[in-house]
Amino acid sequence: MSDKREHVRTPFVCRIKIGHETLGDLEVKTRDISDGGVFVSLEPEQMPPIGTVVVGQVQGLAEEAPQLRMEVVRIESEGVGLRFLD
Repeated sequence: MSDKREHVRTPFVCRIKIGHETLGDLEVKTRDISDGGVFVSLEPEQMPPIGTVVVGQVQGLAEEAPQLRMEVVRIESEGVGLRFLD
């Protein structure tokens, strides 16, 4: 089975806050990141459907990180894949 991903993933763990008008704000951990997006760990009851657009912001930095719009493009049992829109 070939991997058709456009961007190389790098294992990377950090805390990010993701927010959505109906889902509220959640602070989650990343699993990996690429130039195209990030995978975040979520509990099954927290997972938004594919196509949902959320706002994400890295937490715990010395300065406030920018907020980025991201779209849910993949759902797995451990979390969701988010594609960067900005």
